[in-house]
Amino acid sequence: MRRWSIATRLFVSQLVVILVLTGAAVLASWADARADVERDAAARSLAVAETIAHDPFVVEGVTSPDPTATLQPYAVEIMDSAAIDFITIMSPERIRYTHRDPDEIGKQFLGTIDRALAGESFTETYTGTLGPSVRAVVPIEDAGGSVVALVSAGITVSNTQVALGGRIATVLLAAAAALALGALASWGVSRYLRRVTWGRGAEEMSRMFAYYEGVLHSISEGLVLQDASRRVVLYNDRAAELLGLPRSSGGAPVAVSQLPLDAPVAAALDSAEVAVDEIVVTDTHVLVLDRDRVVSSPESGRARGRAHLIGTVTTLRDHTRLQELAGELDTMTTLSDALRSQTHEFANRLHTITALIELGRAREAAELASSQLAVSQQLADRILTALDEPVLLALLLGKAAQAAERGVALELAIPDRVDVGGLPPHELITIVGNLVDNALDAVAGTEHPVVEVAIGADARGAFRIEVSDSGPGPGERLADSVFGLGVTTKTGEGHGIGLALVRQAAKRLGGDVTVEGSRFTVTVPVPAEAGR
Repeated sequence: MRRWSIATRLFVSQLVVILVLTGAAVLASWADARADVERDAAARSLAVAETIAHDPFVVEGVTSPDPTATLQPYAVEIMDSAAIDFITIMSPERIRYTHRDPDEIGKQFLGTIDRALAGESFTETYTGTLGPSVRAVVPIEDAGGSVVALVSAGITVSNTQVALGGRIATVLLAAAAALALGALASWGVSRYLRRVTWGRGAEEMSRMFAYYEGVLHSISEGLVLQDASRRVVLYNDRAAELLGLPRSSGGAPVAVSQLPLDAPVAAALDSAEVAVDEIVVTDTHVLVLDRDRVVSSPESGRARGRAHLIGTVTTLRDHTRLQELAGELDTMTTLSDALRSQTHEFANRLHTITALIELGRAREAAELASSQLAVSQQLADRILTALDEPVLLALLLGKAAQAAERGVALELAIPDRVDVGGLPPHELITIVGNLVDNALDAVAGTEHPVVEVAIGADARGAFRIEVSDSGPGPGERLADSVFGLGVTTKTGEGHGIGLALVRQAAKRLGGDVTVEGSRFTVTVPVPAEAGR
């Protein structure tokens, strides 16, 4: 059995509330109207009774030998002219002199008279011979102030209800109008809710929200939700990490300009255009951005109408490490090629040495075998005594072999001891590998190509890497933008990434990179753990 939707529940609850309030209003209005009618009846009865009690004709009539003969025609005339149901003039002993029904004359009056005998006028509701009535009882006094008779004037309850009926009809009509307007308003609100919730029930909406919340914070990609005005509505934890934002707790939408975002990211998020695999480079990451529009479907759920733009969903994938791994793979591939070519060269040398030995030229064979070995061993010993990071050791030895293969003189300037134990090895590979590769590419094909690599510490104890070459450098035109993605002096595709990765790695380590001519300098602080 399908549960009621939120719209249906709201409509029914509002309708019940309106019915209850309308019923309560009718009862209150009826009670108030009844009280007003009874007050009017009591006031009119009291006024008539007091007028009769102060009439000298009545005072003389009650003291005459036959009060009924004198006063009954008088009372009937007043009852008809004043629209009073009964006027009873009686003796202090309750004996009626007048009555609406002549058969009741001479009988005792039914009601309270004690207060009137004491000289006080009052009103009450009492059930007498004509049924329940609202009556007034007033004493009739002589010239000396003595109570010589009593007069009671009243209106039966049935007549007050006739007067009340007209007022209740008006109240009921007003209540029906209020009920109709309230039901119409509730129907409009429920229709709106049915459209925006697509007819889903509260439990279903709660379950969907729990699922969406779980998905939002569990996926490995960054997710940014924006409304039709391109304000950021929500982003998940991964997006906060990639963009350097505080964790999102929902709340009111925020304009992109109010968030602490890098300029490329802010420009990308400030656009509502669909994007597929758009590369965005920040100070610390290389992001691949995809954006799609979210529109309301006119056929979704029970909603019907024209589709309109709700907002956009932007996903962010971190390709920083992928780009770094690609660069490391290129380095390893180059190193492998260099080692392969050196294998052929060493094989040729070995054949030559073997032939010299067979010819009895042992001295020349020993000199040929040790000449190149001494140079390589001196370089290896120099690096091994200075650096304690095996990854950086292997990288520099590989780059030395690569430079030798390409005919480039690689000069290393390393102090007796460099402590880099606290710096992440993969970040060092990214920085040193890309800077040396760029330098090797820059001097390729030039006369007397030289690449210099200096590793050490600056005056503040920060770790510093300087890579320069004999080439012209990027030039003043590109000096400020050379670290941007896609900016390069090389021709062809696939370039303009290495220096962007170098800057990101330096930023992640809390340092910076500068360029002066063909010299690139990276300075990063050494973690305190390394010094200890």
